[in-house]
Amino acid sequence: MITIQKANHEHIHGIAKVCIASYWATYGDLLSTKYIERMIQEFYTPERLLEEVMTTSRFWNGWIVAVEGGKVIGAGVGGMISENHGELFVLYANPDRRKEGIGSMILDAVTKELIEYGAKEQWVNVTKGNIKGIPFYEAKGFDFINEQDEYGVIEGEDFKALRYHRFLNDLHAGSIL
Repeated sequence: MITIQKANHEHIHGIAKVCIASYWATYGDLLSTKYIERMIQEFYTPERLLEEVMTTSRFWNGWIVAVEGGKVIGAGVGGMISENHGELFVLYANPDRRKEGIGSMILDAVTKELIEYGAKEQWVNVTKGNIKGIPFYEAKGFDFINEQDEYGVIEGEDFKALRYHRFLNDLHAGSIL
């Protein structure tokens, strides 16, 4: 049975494992190896994840994990980016467990928290060409807004992110609980 819960220090290595495996599976053909390694080193080290798991606020809601048999099989996190706007910062499921609803369960949990903090709208960035993420978010009611530089690009890199948005009051209560 899959449980969705707030992450704690026991989930750190599982979050790292899922995020790193998913990052490579999702972006291996879209982004350079150097860029991927740089982002993994910035965001998915045990030290950073421990700090993030132990920190919760309106601007950083803390990691949510999907756990089955004591093992992390998905992870996500969001926060408020302004008074009425929430953002999904990260959402990954074990690449071998795609299409099982894990991402939807985590998205619902993160969204519910954002609504509790007052979010009326929700944002997410999706790497241009991400054929796994784009259909998922569009199916969840997110609409494309604009294209921008991907986070952390340096001179010589031309990776783009697509900015997506949805109004949370348009969602049916049952779809986010």
